[in-house]
Amino acid sequence: MGESDYSFSLTTFSPSGKLVQIEYALNAVSAGATSLGIKAKNGVVVATEKRMPSSLMDDSTLQKISLITDNIGMVYSGMGPDSRVLVRKARKQAQAYFRVYHEQIPVSQLVREIASVMQEFTQSGGVRPFGVSLLVAGLDEDGSHLYQVDPSGSYFAWKASAIGKNMVNAKTFLEKRYTDDMELEDAIHTAILTLKEGFEGQITELNIELGVLGESGKFRTLTAAEVKDYLLEIE
Repeated sequence: MGESDYSFSLTTFSPSGKLVQIEYALNAVSAGATSLGIKAKNGVVVATEKRMPSSLMDDSTLQKISLITDNIGMVYSGMGPDSRVLVRKARKQAQAYFRVYHEQIPVSQLVREIASVMQEFTQSGGVRPFGVSLLVAGLDEDGSHLYQVDPSGSYFAWKASAIGKNMVNAKTFLEKRYTDDMELEDAIHTAILTLKEGFEGQITELNIELGVLGESGKFRTLTAAEVKDYLLEIE
């Protein structure tokens, strides 16, 4: 029997020790638009392609970068509806922590809670794994952080990472360009150049999205006008 013979059940291991449904979830992530994150010396930037299925759609209704708390943001690659569920759960967890301790949740703790939810959906009958990978950028008393969370529930801290369709080439590009003393402005330029490297067609302020966490400690999504300015700077 091949690996595919064990894909009918999420809770059945294949002979090689894999849960084949998780492999399928990772395939869904790989089919999604490219997203990436870079941790700079004085902040974090996340960027993603924002492709519209049709030119008739209103592009203002599609937002791939989400605010979790004032100091934590998230971007996804994969299935958008799945990411909405995780964003909502993350916000609830952050609010529950704030209600008890009257301070913002540490980034690593929030990531662990999100990863736990994703892991629970790999061991229960009647459900399927989340078809998304997440990049979580945040700032707390330990400094700035960038985490990647995968459908299996595994998570790691990264200096720079990419997920989605073009992630292999994007990671190779980031490995060449990344330095530990990179400033936030340089990180934003590098993020745009990395997206541009594997972008199909003309890159504009309307088909990419950028989120920035600067020295102010506030995470925000850049406006189309700000993105346009950065695109002009790198041309």
